Amino acid sequence: MQKYNISRSNYFYAIGLSYKKADADIRGHFSLDEESKLALLNQAKENNIESLVVTSTCNRTEIYGFAQHPFQLIQLLCDNTRGTVEEFQDVAYIYKNKDAIAHMFRVGSGLDSQILGDFEIISQLKKSTKLSRKHGLLNNFTERLVNAVIQASKRIKTETEISSGATSVSFASVQYIFNSVEDISNKNILLFGTGKIGRNTCENLVKHTKNDQITLINRTKTKAEQVAGKFNLIVKDYANLQEEITNSDILIVATGAQRPTIDKHIIQSKKQLLILDLSIPKNVDANVETLDNVTLVHLDDLSKITDQTLEKRKKHIPLAETIIEEVKTEFNNWLETRKFAPTIKALKHKLTNFATAELDAQRKKNADFNEAQAELISNNIIQKITNHFAHHLKDDDTSTDDSLELIKKVFRLEGTLNNV
Repeated sequence: MQKYNISRSNYFYAIGLSYKKADADIRGHFSLDEESKLALLNQAKENNIESLVVTSTCNRTEIYGFAQHPFQLIQLLCDNTRGTVEEFQDVAYIYKNKDAIAHMFRVGSGLDSQILGDFEIISQLKKSTKLSRKHGLLNNFTERLVNAVIQASKRIKTETEISSGATSVSFASVQYIFNSVEDISNKNILLFGTGKIGRNTCENLVKHTKNDQITLINRTKTKAEQVAGKFNLIVKDYANLQEEITNSDILIVATGAQRPTIDKHIIQSKKQLLILDLSIPKNVDANVETLDNVTLVHLDDLSKITDQTLEKRKKHIPLAETIIEEVKTEFNNWLETRKFAPTIKALKHKLTNFATAELDAQRKKNADFNEAQAELISNNIIQKITNHFAHHLKDDDTSTDDSLELIKKVFRLEGTLNNV
């Protein structure tokens, strides 16, 4: 981004992996919890990274940041997760400069989500940006880019129906239950984990199943009680987990643990048990599948569910892409102005020096010299000249680089540029 005067020697990259090429196990290796994110940000500061935003969700982990080479960002990710560089290279994507900008727009606008139109990522992006700002890792470029992506996301939500209907990972899980379990309103449902996905799933369960036999368990009981109070549900202690699983027909696991919290040894009942694991990394050990009475479904399986709602959403992709292009064009226009901003500033500085010298000369010649009026006139002329040059440089029919070189040559600005 050197030519845009954003960074002297670095490029803007988007590096990461997603559900498209990385399965749940691999995504789990690169998943970042809050502690790991903080460690990554601190390491980035130690490595003199000037701006960086990191997101980690159930279907992707990404870093947007400035570096001389993408490996600097890849190393940050691998140093703070269980993933290796070799694993990353097998499934990763790396975008640079304008391609990285375009990628962030698609991700933030729900067009790259595992379930089309799922906007969960935008809240993650906001939260991550706030964290980077707090740690001094957010420059003007990245902040403006994120704000532009948020703007595009809002417009797509309001101007299209790409997020119409309740289709998300949480809704897909409820939809799967409806399609797989008979007499759902009379089944005992246990929800283990009340983070964002857990809360959303709980809301969909209550809304669509008409089931009042839903029990919540969370390691921090007060968090479960906050969710339960909203829906008038039962809360049990974490110590009662095994007992409650024994009583359940359906177990939904949505914890944020980095290792499996459920395995076959905790399941003592012989009756049929459907387990939905909505966690990345996986929070249910695959060994539960050795039990004849257990059916295990992971969120990657849920995301493959296609229904009429998703088919309707696809019709709105062209309009969503048009909105993205409009907002992205505005951002790129701003980016282009960054290219010539130092030259315009240097030109204004040079013209001001001319005016100051001329005003000094006229002040000595004229006893009745009107200081205030002369300064007003000269300032207005300087502003009109610099505006004229700026409009010229913004013209699409103009070669900006050639014009900049000509302005620098005519007004001898090279030395001045180093001082503005």
